[in-house]
Amino acid sequence: MEQAQKLKTGTTTVGIVCKDGIVLAAEKKATLGYMVASKDDIKIVEIMPHIAMTQAGMVGDIQALVRYLKAESSLFELRENKKITIKAAASLLSNILYGGRWSFFPYMVQIILAGVDRYGPSMFILHPDGSKLEEKKYFSTGSGSPMAFGVLEAIHKDNPTVEEAKLMAARAVKAAVERDIGSGGKGIDIAVINERGFKLLNASEVQKIVDNFEKK
Repeated sequence: MEQAQKLKTGTTTVGIVCKDGIVLAAEKKATLGYMVASKDDIKIVEIMPHIAMTQAGMVGDIQALVRYLKAESSLFELRENKKITIKAAASLLSNILYGGRWSFFPYMVQIILAGVDRYGPSMFILHPDGSKLEEKKYFSTGSGSPMAFGVLEAIHKDNPTVEEAKLMAARAVKAAVERDIGSGGKGIDIAVINERGFKLLNASEVQKIVDNFEKK
């Protein structure tokens, strides 16, 4: 635990389940103790065209988990001739995390894994001990999550559309950036997953969303 405290990093990520898809958002600062390692880190990763995950925790651990999950999801599709479900991908990741919990240095991560499959949109939260929890509305991870949760609890509406959720996610992440020293960087990232697949919004699209709520 003492070692984990020494390596603590800052992040804010948000996931929202919508009637027509999933919205993920994150700020872009990567920290290493008191040093800013990157101001332009992308913390939303596409696993498959219908699945993505957010990153909070040790960068090396997350990169290894992304490689595992991408490889196993692709192998599943080749063997079974169908796409892996979000629940199955979350269970796979949970087993990997659980397998490392008794090691000297387990995976120090907190992950939002979400996507859209034949059962519709779904989102799971995974922790270093391998625990896997399904979230039906919204969630936030990282050092800025208390601020993000405060905003989400105040503005969230049940069963939102993707367009409504993009605005909510942007507001939540921006609030965390304002108050959390571990969150920041050059803007924020927003991604959408729907029946058409995964899309990471470009900078101009994100800026329009931010401008929209800042004018109100």
